[in-house]
Parts: sequence; C-alpha cells; structure tokens
Amino acid sequence: MEDSSMGGALVPTVKGCEHLPGSATETASEEPEKDIMCPICMQIIKDAFLTACGHSFCYICILTHLRIKSDCPCCAHSLTTDLIFPNFLLDKLLKNALASRMAKTASPFEQLRRGLHQGCEMSIKELDSLLSLLEEKKRKMEQQESEMSMEIMLGFLHCLKKQKFQELNEIKADLQYIKEDITAVERRRLELCSWEQESSIKLKMLAPGDQQQHSNGIVCSTHHVQAQMSSNDLQNKGSDVKAQAISKALQLNNDYGSSSDMQCVTTPGVASLARKRRVHSQFNHLQECYLQKRRNWYRQEERGANTMNIEGYNPGLEDFQSVLTSFTQYSRMRVIAELRHGDLLHSANIVSSIEFDRDDELFATAGVSRCIKVFEFSSVVNEPADIHCPIVEISTRSKLSCLSWNKYTKTHIASSDYEGIVTVWDVTTRQSVMEYEEHEKRTWSVDFSSIDPSMLVSGSDDCKVKIWCTKQEESVLNINMKANICSVKYNPGSSFYVAVCLCS
Repeated sequence: MEDSSMGGALVPTVKGCEHLPGSATETASEEPEKDIMCPICMQIIKDAFLTACGHSFCYICILTHLRIKSDCPCCAHSLTTDLIFPNFLLDKLLKNALASRMAKTASPFEQLRRGLHQGCEMSIKELDSLLSLLEEKKRKMEQQESEMSMEIMLGFLHCLKKQKFQELNEIKADLQYIKEDITAVERRRLELCSWEQESSIKLKMLAPGDQQQHSNGIVCSTHHVQAQMSSNDLQNKGSDVKAQAISKALQLNNDYGSSSDMQCVTTPGVASLARKRRVHSQFNHLQECYLQKRRNWYRQEERGANTMNIEGYNPGLEDFQSVLTSFTQYSRMRVIAELRHGDLLHSANIVSSIEFDRDDELFATAGVSRCIKVFEFSSVVNEPADIHCPIVEISTRSKLSCLSWNKYTKTHIASSDYEGIVTVWDVTTRQSVMEYEEHEKRTWSVDFSSIDPSMLVSGSDDCKVKIWCTKQEESVLNINMKANICSVKYNPGSSFYVAVCLCS
C-alpha cells in the first residue's frame, strides 16, 4: 500500500510502520507542521477521519467541507459523508506524539504534578528529600526576590537623593540671587529716600532766606547768619535721620511685606494696594519669570560676561523689574477708537489679521473679504468718525489668513491666503512683488524675519513649513511636520530660528 498525498494531506502507509511509535513522535515534536497537519485548517489533526481516497482530515473540517462541496479537498475525488471513516491508529499516534512533546516542553513542576496525579510510587524518605529540596529552593527564591527588591529600592532612593540634591542646589542658588537682589533693591531705595530727604531739606533752607531778602539790609544780613546756623543744624539732623533710616532698613526682614514698610516711603494708596494684589494673584507665574531671567544672566556671568549695570543691578533683575512694572502698571484696557468694516455678524467682514508697519504709523487689516486695507493710525485714533476710509486698498484673488509687514522695507507687506499662495505686495503701487505657489493647501501664517528683511517663513495645512527669499522664486528650505501648521514666527533676534505651532 503506497501513500498518495496532495496539498500536504496525510495518508498512512504500511512501509516503515514498525518505526512509527518512536520516529513519528520525534518527527511530530521536531516538524509537526509537515506530517500531522490537517490540509484544511492547517493545524494538528484532531479526531482524524480517513477518506475513501486515502486522505486524513479533522472530523469537523471534512464534515464542514462536505456540506458545501462533494469532493476531496486534496485530490478532488467524488466524496460524501458515507465515504469517510474514523482513523483510530492516526488518532492514537497523534495523542502519543502530543503527550510526548508536552512532556518535553513541560516545566519540572508540571512534570512532578503529572507524576503525582498519575499515582507515581514514592517512599517517605524520597518524599522528605523532595520536600527538603523544595524548601531550600523556596528559601533561595525568596532571598533572591528580597535582594532584587532591595536593589530596586536602593536604586530608587539614590535617584531620589540625586534629584533632591539638584533641587537643593537650585534652591540655594535661587536664594543667593534673591539675597543679592534684595540688597541691591534696598540700597537703591535708601538712595532714593536719602535724595528725597536732602531735596526737601534744601527746599526748607531756601524758602526762609528768599523771604528775608526782601527786608532791609541789616535784618537780611542778621537773618542770613541765622539761616546758615539753622542750615547746619538741619544738615546734622538730616544726617541723623538718614543714619536712622539705614539702620532701621537693615533691621527689617527680607520678606515681601516687611521691605515695603520702610519709614521713608509714604503710606501706599489704593493704586499701590491694587498693584500688590495683582502681584499676589499671579505670584507663581511672576516667580517663574524672575527665576528664569535671573538664571539666564547667571549663566552669562559664568561665561565671564560683565552683567552689572551702573546702579549695581543685575540685568536679569532690571529686566524683571520692567516686566513687573508693566504688569502692575495697567489693570484694564480702554477703547480709544473703533474701526468698523460693516455688519459684524456677516462672515464676509471677518478680519483674520492686523499688522503694524515698521514705524507704527500705518496698520493693515485683511480677512475673508479678499482685500488688504491700509489705515493711518493717527487719523483713526484722533479723528472721530463712524467709518474710517483706508488710504490704500489692495484686492486679492482669495480669502486672506495672515499679514506680515517687512521690518525694514516699509512698502512691502506679505500675505497668505486660503489657496496656499504667499504673496509679497508693494503698498505704494498696489502690485505683487513676488508670488509663491508651492503650498498644496491653505496657508495659515506668514512672517518676515526681523534680522534679514529678504527672508520670510510660511506654514500651511499641507504640514509643511517653507522658508522663502524675496530674491528668488522658489523656496529656500522645506520642513515637513507631522500635523497641520497653524502659526509660524521668526525669532526676533535670529534669522536661523523659527517657532512653529501645530494643530495636534
């Protein structure tokens, strides 16, 4: 009896049958997919059934096939459910091969469990020895687990210690900055107070002398001598007052509230209290701003740069003082002029961009109206009118999304539109100077460089940032991003750095 197989189907043979129990299990464990797989499901045969044409399949597989077709899946021979029979020999071989493979791949615990479950004979001495081995194994595993846990814990604690030391060093450095700045600010305050006191003393000294000069000469000369004597006394008293003020200032605490209670400063009014409230309401943000500026200047000091100004202020402190003054100086916004473009609720009157020129004399507006309108700032602010007429009006082909005025060439302004076109316009001639059409989708943002007036950047919905030059028609550089670009901006101090905002 010869074997006949098609498509990998298995057909039992008589030749070599005596070697099947050993060799078949080895083959099944090494290459099961070749000999014991069902040609239909390509898995190990389960509940093997043999067809009249000599092929073996899983019972469920061949039964499902015969419900659709009446032929053999391997040789296409005519076949019905009456011509398939159980293959008990193959089933037994497969079960033995599967059991042998599972025994080889099973863990020692699984083998022991199976042996005990199958009633393996074992003496009490052997059982005690096995229990001892298991207890020793358990103890070693528990010790290894404890050592691993301690190692992980120790690593975590070392990392935490290193991090906290870094934070502590940063806090110490920050405290040093704060102490230096408190000393500088208090010194400056005392200088201002002393100057104010000396000015008031001089005014008091000059006032009586001027009045007595209108009297007769004898009385004037007498009073002049008295005035000199009184001025000396007042100067001595002024020096005492200054010394007392300095000593009192040095005795004050270094906190925010105590330094504001110096006697040389008048009682804060309503405006001062309101400004302090604004400081406390945004204290965390102001603190981050102060530390960031101070640390940046400290790095410059480490590089050897001389960062002290004439008054002994660190530039970082002076920079933060300007921020703090600007922040607390204004509490609200007041409308000084309105520029109406028609019905506010109509979509065609939406303004998407407004941009001032180089000298802040003109400003341009643009939006979905397909038009760039240039207005004179002084006339809009100073001339009361319901409708202000633009001094220049430039029509465009598409809706506009953004404007950017050239920082050097006052007559040049760039625009980006909904068709992806970036255009540089001449305001005086109302004509386009350059047009860039490389963007494939709507361009949301455009910006001229403050350092190099010939360079500009744009960002679009095509996920691309493009660098342009007004001296050539093609883009200089193309940057592919991972999402749509909604805004781009050149660094004010560099023509090499660009900030990009993504819609993600």
